[in-house]
Amino acid sequence: GSQVFEELSEYEKPLNVYALSKLIFDRYVRAREASCTNQVVGLRYFNVYGAREQHKAHMASVAFQLFHQYQAAGRVRLFGASGVYGDGEQRRDFVSIEDVVNANMFCMDHPDFKGIFNPGTGVSRSFNDIALAVVNSCRTISGSKPLSLEECQAQEIICYFDMPTTLVGKYQDYTQADVGRLREAGYDREFTALETGVRGYVEWLGQDILANSYQSNTRQSQS
Repeated sequence: GSQVFEELSEYEKPLNVYALSKLIFDRYVRAREASCTNQVVGLRYFNVYGAREQHKAHMASVAFQLFHQYQAAGRVRLFGASGVYGDGEQRRDFVSIEDVVNANMFCMDHPDFKGIFNPGTGVSRSFNDIALAVVNSCRTISGSKPLSLEECQAQEIICYFDMPTTLVGKYQDYTQADVGRLREAGYDREFTALETGVRGYVEWLGQDILANSYQSNTRQSQS
């Protein structure tokens, strides 16, 4: 739904079978939570991005997809307007894999920590924001000056295409984690700002490309 809380609420309305399967398990745990003697933690991940997700291919994060689009064509493409949101202004709670790992480790280190929680930043950002972060991270690394969103749009470095008809009326335009219950339970680590997390990820992706290229060249020379 349009709002995402950590407690049982009327907003828990799955949009697909995958989401329904997750909710069914959450409900199973909730029904037995009071009598459960072992630690049981449910973590509802938001839009996670970060290192070592390339095996997910087209299901990898937006940051991963945009990085490779920019490397291949010097531009990135986003959905155009949908619902009440303008071109590229649909919003997500983008969370770094480092933050997700920290949340998991916190649970392991605190065996009394139980319940269902949202590992997200609690801050909604637009697809334009993450696209600009990817583009400017790539530009900075290559020695070019960062650009504003308006400059990227004018130069068609960030451009848009119509929402596919199969997604019209079904696309989730907005997510933002409610992390209140996570904080109340004692998790006090700060979450990584989008620009900081994307910059680190882009640097890692660049190193990964260089490493793969070196390995490929080595294999070819040996053969």
